[in-house]
Parts: sequence; C-alpha cells; structure tokens
Amino acid sequence: MKKELLILIACLIATTDIKAQQFIDKATIEYEVKTNLRKTAEPGMFGELVRDQMPDFKTAYYTLSFTNGKSIFKFDRWGSSMTNFARNRYSSDEENLWYYDFNAENCNIVKSIWGTVINIADSIPQLDWKLAPNEYREIAGFNCRKAQAILFDSVYVFAFYTEEITLPGGPAGFHGLPGTILGITVPRLYTSWIATSISVTGLKESTVKAPNQKKPFTYSTYSKTLRDLLKIPYTETDPEVARQQKEFIDRIYWESML
Repeated sequence: MKKELLILIACLIATTDIKAQQFIDKATIEYEVKTNLRKTAEPGMFGELVRDQMPDFKTAYYTLSFTNGKSIFKFDRWGSSMTNFARNRYSSDEENLWYYDFNAENCNIVKSIWGTVINIADSIPQLDWKLAPNEYREIAGFNCRKAQAILFDSVYVFAFYTEEITLPGGPAGFHGLPGTILGITVPRLYTSWIATSISVTGLKESTVKAPNQKKPFTYSTYSKTLRDLLKIPYTETDPEVARQQKEFIDRIYWESML
C-alpha cells in the first residue's frame, strides 16, 4: 500500500511539472533596437555637419509577430530620444520587413536602400551558431541561453534565445536557434536588439503573411548588386579617413544583408 501511494504521488508531481511547463507558439514580441550613431557616423564633412542634429543613439521599436511557424518582423515606432532630423534621415527604416516561413524554409525580405525599395525572396540562409556552455541571461521574464555566430567571415554576433518560445526565429535576419532569440548584439554594427515585452493575446494571424513582391532578388544576386553599388571611388589620401570610409561602407553592406 505504501509503495502504491508513493507511485501515485510521483505521478501527480510529474503531471504537475508537465502542466507548468508551457511553450509559446503564437505571440507578438516587441524589441528595442539601438545603434550608436556616434560610432557609426558617416566620415568626412557631411558627418560633422549633421553631428549636432543627431542623438547619441538611433532608437526604434519593432514587433515580431508569429504563428503556425511563420513570422513577420517590422517597424513600429521611433524612440522618444530621436530628433525630427534623425527620424527623417532614417525614415527608410520604416519600410523594412522580414517574413519567414519556417515550415517551407522560405523568406521574403523588403529593404529600403538609399530610398530604393529592394525585394528579396529566397530559401532561408543557414547561420552557423555555437552554443555557449552555462551562459544565461533573463530577458523579458524568460531565461535565455547564449549563442554566437560569425557572419561575413569576420562579424561576430552574440545572441540569447529561449526554448520556452518555439519559433526558431528572432529580430531582423537572425534565426536558426532551437528557440526564439530575445536579445542580440552585433559589436561591429554597434547595434543591439532586445525584447522589451511579449504578448500572447491579441495577435491577428492574418497579418502574418508574405509581402507582395515583383521581380524579387535572390540573396546572391542582391549581394552582388549591393556590392557593385557600394564601389564608391574614393580619392582620400589620409590613411585614417580612408580606413573610416571603408568601415562605413562595410557596415552598410553588413547591415543591408541582415
């Protein structure tokens, strides 16, 4: 009798643990996206002219809405610290959109580059993540594990993801971990994406859909076209200014490809 009672108690405890462990497969996540403008300012005379009109950080809020293995990440609003000049300067950011269908392994991206809207439709690219042992952080109330990857051969990315949210996606073009990315930092872009809130109610599932696109690029054709556009002939003889210009162009490329 005592043995049977112990088995019953053990079963009740196991059932309680299973019920307590809930996994989210449909929600809307808000992210704060911050870029250090003092570090990423355009080198040269124009950068100096506009410096006083810019805040220290470009701050915006985006939402990641997802359901049934599909997600859409898009602009929501600017942060309160953004000046009118800065909002106008970066207004093209408002048009950017990332749609992922993880079931079909396809993605549709809309990027505005220098006022020109670019459409990309392709299979989801693979990111080579390495999980960090025993490194965790709480973000928006969720326990997240650290992972890192290297993009474009030299750009380090540090992410924190949670397995409690099942979507293998995250903000912008970051994805591919066994859970949802709630925090990410790219030091060479001086940019971070951090989840500030998560809502599991009120999602209109019909809004999670691919954008209408005409004659989209693939990632490879887009990359080549972008590289060709960024081949700006510089005549700068000062080695330090030339280095700053190269870093600036590299950042434009990396940011545009994410």
